Amino acid sequence: MFFEVLLVVFSIALIAIVLLQKGKSAGLSGAISGGAEHLFGKTKARGMELVLQRVTVGVAAGFFILAVVVAVLK
Repeated sequence: MFFEVLLVVFSIALIAIVLLQKGKSAGLSGAISGGAEHLFGKTKARGMELVLQRVTVGVAAGFFILAVVVAVLK
């Protein structure tokens, strides 16, 4: 029960953090080229963007770990 509540908290936090981030590119062309630009480091995240990016990675990792724990315990 505790892990399930924690999983809900992590999921809400992950949704909120993702919604706080601004979009990299718009449209289909942005979906194709925007990921490549980010992957090869042409755009550097600074300040609040960098903090949100790192927090997103941490919360996402916690979410996936908790999801596995809840699935194993059920």
